[in-house]
Amino acid sequence: MKIINGGVCAAKGYKANGIHCGIRKNHSKKDLALIVSDVPATAAAVYTQNLVKGAPLTVTKNHISDGIAQAVICNSGNANTCNANGIEIAEAMSALVEQYTGVKADDVVVASTGVIGQPLNITPIADGMAELTAGLSYENGNAAAQAIMTTDTKAKEVAVEFTLGGKTCRMGGIAKGSGMIHPNMATMLVFITTDAAISREMLQKALSNDITNTFNMLSIDGDTSTNDMVTVLANGLAGNPEIIAEGEDFARFMQALNTITVQLCRMIAGDGEGATKLLECIATGADSEEAAKIAAKSVICSSLLKAAMFGADANWGRVLCAIGYSGADVDVNKIGVSFRSAKGTVEVCRNGAGVPFSEEVAKEILQQNEIEILISLGNGPFGAQAWGCDLTYDYVKINGDYRT
Repeated sequence: MKIINGGVCAAKGYKANGIHCGIRKNHSKKDLALIVSDVPATAAAVYTQNLVKGAPLTVTKNHISDGIAQAVICNSGNANTCNANGIEIAEAMSALVEQYTGVKADDVVVASTGVIGQPLNITPIADGMAELTAGLSYENGNAAAQAIMTTDTKAKEVAVEFTLGGKTCRMGGIAKGSGMIHPNMATMLVFITTDAAISREMLQKALSNDITNTFNMLSIDGDTSTNDMVTVLANGLAGNPEIIAEGEDFARFMQALNTITVQLCRMIAGDGEGATKLLECIATGADSEEAAKIAAKSVICSSLLKAAMFGADANWGRVLCAIGYSGADVDVNKIGVSFRSAKGTVEVCRNGAGVPFSEEVAKEILQQNEIEILISLGNGPFGAQAWGCDLTYDYVKINGDYRT
């Protein structure tokens, strides 16, 4: 498994582009992305569990109900959610893709991200399609990654190379996500492409299984968005024998997918709105996987703990507090807590009670931009990881005037 460049264009047969078409007021910000496969691809997706869903999710779910997609179009700056004509606009975006690329409208994944409840005008999208499609390129994945950003401060893309059935395969992904992110499916927009051949059923199984340990373990602020979606397209151009059942090749495919999703989780968490630090909670020693997941997520979601990490304060009591109200089935008298970063590790709690430690050393460790919160829940065989970020003054500033 090798990390490579290229993002969503790393795999064979995928072109992409991103432009500013006029949805966003800032002309320096791209706001329309397009990804196109040379051939129809097997498709799978997972969607937000929020009862309020953006119109693009409804349209996408219908379009890929046959397990086939060939293109993804996504705008930023407007979520196309809670709009009376939202479905009409999302279908119009698909029709424009067909008009300019020849890809069937019913084979288009549609996504939107941005402000909720504001009408989305199709005119700038229509006016930008000629430029968008003219710039489609096998080397333009980064432009698409930029075009799906909202409050993100950096583009998020990753790709890997691996082998299936003696054939070299590639998989790449891009993501947007900075705020309104909380475990309950995917909680952002993620587009993944691969040239591996895999059946619709096995692709959906791979994605649905993977997110339980990746995107569902990610939280920035406790708010589950209305437009969250993760999609995977697999066009089969690598020429490997099609994966139609579990086995060595499926396990290898799952490993590649997990490599992509974990890296994107870390990128999203580290780029949380106003964030200065990536937080990773690593739970071990649990009696069940469920207990490990519940405990790790609760720690990552604690506003008090997040604030402490912003201040480089080794307030380990907030870790125990979060575990205590999480609902995880654990023995609080067996809990251990340590903080780790590039500057070292400091143990702060053992068997549910504090241990002597140097506040100066702890502060130096917690001043780094990547912090691991290590929680031991006992002597059980199960563990879990969760990702998040610190809570800063800038988070309030960003969301205080997000719409205006």
